[in-house]
Amino acid sequence: MPASATILAATAVLFLISWIVQPQSLSAGSVSAMLPFAAVLAIVAAGQTLVIQQGGIDLSIPGIVSLTVVIMTHYPNGDDGKVLTAVGIAYGVALLAGVLAGFLVSIIGITAIVATLGTNALLFGANNEYGGGASRTTTNALSSFADGKVIGIPTSVIFAVVIVGLTGLIVKRTVLGRRFEAVGTSVRAARAAGIEPRRYQFGAYVAANLLYCTAGILLAGIVTTPNSFQGDAYLLPSVAAVVLGGTSLLGGKGSVVATGVAALFLSQLNQLILTTGVSAATTYLVQAAALAAGVVLYSFGWSGLRAWAQRAFRRPTGGYASP
Repeated sequence: MPASATILAATAVLFLISWIVQPQSLSAGSVSAMLPFAAVLAIVAAGQTLVIQQGGIDLSIPGIVSLTVVIMTHYPNGDDGKVLTAVGIAYGVALLAGVLAGFLVSIIGITAIVATLGTNALLFGANNEYGGGASRTTTNALSSFADGKVIGIPTSVIFAVVIVGLTGLIVKRTVLGRRFEAVGTSVRAARAAGIEPRRYQFGAYVAANLLYCTAGILLAGIVTTPNSFQGDAYLLPSVAAVVLGGTSLLGGKGSVVATGVAALFLSQLNQLILTTGVSAATTYLVQAAALAAGVVLYSFGWSGLRAWAQRAFRRPTGGYASP
């Protein structure tokens, strides 16, 4: 079964279970509160997908999302007229962070985990220096935009659908995207075909950071008074969404659209858990379990799991050999 069909089916089943077990999680208020955060996660996970398709993993998500939120709340400081300038500053910082990570990985050859972990430390240092760990209320203009609705649909959801759709279209339907996936599948084969891998690896980190920044801007408007470390909650879910969407952690082909659906799956799963009254910490355990399940499922496939189950539960036949 294709990965996109698997996550679509799983999401449909989850919503059915939610309706039966905890109808409150699908109330108008609950869905309205859940969708904007699902949109933010979908955009973050889309960026993570690009990096993972190149055989890396981006640990700088908490830093860039948190710093974006701090810039969007501290620079305007309640002044609507400074919002656009803050947006420009945030994207400038994200571009620099993407260039740094991309340079370290594609040009210098540092492992992605080490490079992005170092980048994350720099971003958090800038966060503490600029924001001082203090929380500030977002501007009315940004709040009205990010938390507003168009014909009843949250603005953030519209942004997420457009961004995820366009990113998926570029990766799957253009020459650039096909070369991008070819590099992720095999660097040696890509070189043999005349493709320069470093430019695609470099571009993955730059594009990913711009997506993280976009998510951070929306998040700064959705949460009235976001804290300085608002991005901490998006690292594990972003990886889980990528894996549940069917993209291999080893790189290569993947689906940004399927990742977006997986982000909706995880957000509704968290909503279902929280409405049952359990502690918020339980959501991290559930996300980790979902990540492990996705790795097992897509590593072995349905046929592999079926073969394993048959071997595990097969009854031994025959008796002991006679001496």
